[in-house]
Amino acid sequence: MFEQIERVPGDAILGLIEAFKKDSNPQKVDLGVGVYRDAEGNTPIMRAVKEAEALLLKKETTKSYIGSHGDPQYGDVTLPLVLGADSPVIAEKRASATQSPGGTGALRLAADFIKAQLPGKDVWVSDPTWPNHLGIFPAAGLTLHKYPYVDAENRLDFDGMLNALKQIPQGDVVLLHACCHNPTGFDLNQDQWRQVLEVVQERGLLPLIDFAYQGFGDGLEEDAFGARLMAENLDEALITSSYSKNFGIYRERTGCFIAVAKNTEQMENVRSQMAIVARENYSNPPAHGSAIVCEILASAELAAVWRDELTEMRDRINGLRRDFVEALKPYGLDRTFAHVAEQRGMFSYTGLTANQVDRLRDEYGIYMVRSGRANVAGLSSENLPYVTEAIAAVSK
Repeated sequence: MFEQIERVPGDAILGLIEAFKKDSNPQKVDLGVGVYRDAEGNTPIMRAVKEAEALLLKKETTKSYIGSHGDPQYGDVTLPLVLGADSPVIAEKRASATQSPGGTGALRLAADFIKAQLPGKDVWVSDPTWPNHLGIFPAAGLTLHKYPYVDAENRLDFDGMLNALKQIPQGDVVLLHACCHNPTGFDLNQDQWRQVLEVVQERGLLPLIDFAYQGFGDGLEEDAFGARLMAENLDEALITSSYSKNFGIYRERTGCFIAVAKNTEQMENVRSQMAIVARENYSNPPAHGSAIVCEILASAELAAVWRDELTEMRDRINGLRRDFVEALKPYGLDRTFAHVAEQRGMFSYTGLTANQVDRLRDEYGIYMVRSGRANVAGLSSENLPYVTEAIAAVSK
């Protein structure tokens, strides 16, 4: 039966990883893979995580299942982080948290929930969006559409976005990036979020907010503005969050699917369906990542260490953005790439063409996605002069 199965192209990012490993250029630079890197090019284990794991090793007494919704304490620490410590949504018991295998797992839970409980509703994503969005929702049997997000001049096309949202059929689902838009780095400001809220209210749309980078933009509280605005002003909203980036626990697959309902009774109804969706997907989520998060956020001392480390990571990325633009000044390209300093998060839609990206890879050993998306965290004070010189060369 397997004779009819055809080979398909591999994932573009995974292909970049392999090509980078095989490249013998001693000056090669990886700006493709979407993980945080420190100044030495490593993806470090945070100090708070190390300390939490040491404590868990001493305290852990069982390897039993933790239930389809995950560890109850995990929801208790996640909801305040996402929705706010003084959130009226939490006080009114309108929100439910279901632990998931990473932010990707949370998105798949959301997709299956929408398919099963909101029949006939389509999903709208930004153009461009995280490539895996384009696979997750159709795989669940949902129809996907796009709304404008970046214009031909590589700038945020907010007018185009807003006009498109006004045309979406009532009741459909609109996916919004809470912060650190992947892949572009262009985020909405607070006034733009309020305008989006107005359209969502007028059209009766259901927002699905992908919140994978809390704390990587402007701060834990600042980055949550859009998600909290929607949750507090709408009867219903869906949020998918991830601890992969802000805790640096990528391989532990620790995410959360949050549903906000009109009242407690409806929340409990939704929660019962969320458990079934999780049960049918993977039965129970992995426990180690959530235990790390709970250990840290339940400890004032460890939480303070974690927040300081996260601030260091965010400041490093934002500093690299400014340094990148400054380093292009001698080449007369600082205005061309000025938007890089304005973007937020690890990723930047640089504006480089596919041909320029190919030349950077083939001639200089600098790797990034052919769309021109670069992982800013892959830059360092050591490789920045080399990278900017190469970009200047291919931009002539």
